[in-house]
Amino acid sequence: MPKYPIKKEFFPFNHFKPLISEKFLALAVPHMKVPRSVFRDKEVAVRREEITSFDGEKIECFIMSPKGTEGSAPCLIYIHGGGFVLPAAGYHYKNAMRYAKEVGCKVVFVNYRLAPKHPHPTFFEDCYAATCWVYDNAEKLGVSVSRIGIGGDSAGATLAVGVCMMARDRNHPVKFLFQMLPYPFLDARGNSEACKKYTDTPMWNSTLSNRVGPMTKVEREDPSYVYYSPVEAASFEKMPPAYIETAEFDCLHDDGILYAQLLQNAGISVTLNETEGTMHGFDIVQKAPTTKAAVAERIAFMQKKFNENK
Repeated sequence: MPKYPIKKEFFPFNHFKPLISEKFLALAVPHMKVPRSVFRDKEVAVRREEITSFDGEKIECFIMSPKGTEGSAPCLIYIHGGGFVLPAAGYHYKNAMRYAKEVGCKVVFVNYRLAPKHPHPTFFEDCYAATCWVYDNAEKLGVSVSRIGIGGDSAGATLAVGVCMMARDRNHPVKFLFQMLPYPFLDARGNSEACKKYTDTPMWNSTLSNRVGPMTKVEREDPSYVYYSPVEAASFEKMPPAYIETAEFDCLHDDGILYAQLLQNAGISVTLNETEGTMHGFDIVQKAPTTKAAVAERIAFMQKKFNENK
């Protein structure tokens, strides 16, 4: 009998227990490439851009545009998960391309630099730099500056929320229409009931979180630490409306619930989708009925927000 009643539709990933160490990352990450299929979709045009980050270094972004898009289009800035140490997986690209097609928006997919080679706050600054680049080059990109949303899964959600806070705190003119956050990591304290309970769940667990944390080199005394642990922020004023999606058997489950409560207490609109029978990263199984339903909820939320601001 499985320890956790995760739905069988997620097989074999409902049994997958990743091993992460600095040695593993050094060996594996250089071989994790962008899938060629990204450039072969008949409905989405994809091009690669190199942008200059905060320190003068170049980072890679992909601009995904539904074919036939004319004029000034809405835009989703999407930031992939991976514990701040792993590059985007195939399903991250597939989800982003589906968002482009079905939401009817351009997607800017950010390949930020990774820890431990590039410690905190590099990954935050890279994602913020990408946001500034999109805003500054909106006309050339065919993007409407008044219709920009941001999203990310897992650690990508941390980065998405962090960028919202950075833009607010630095008085950047971008006004995100929403933050779209599947199974987000938002509480670095690691003392939630879910963290205590789910130490060995498949795909991700609190044991892995504890192992990866030191690799980021983040220091609690750093003024920018709050972006890494957004639930500890002093204020949630001027944050955008949120779609927050939790997985049931996930050490990060309570992060999403707490963040939803904090936003609502600040008068921010929240759409909360608590999926059941799921583990962290469950949408890696694209054909699972629960994945299809969850992705449809994400798309409906983004469509609504973009349509409200035409």
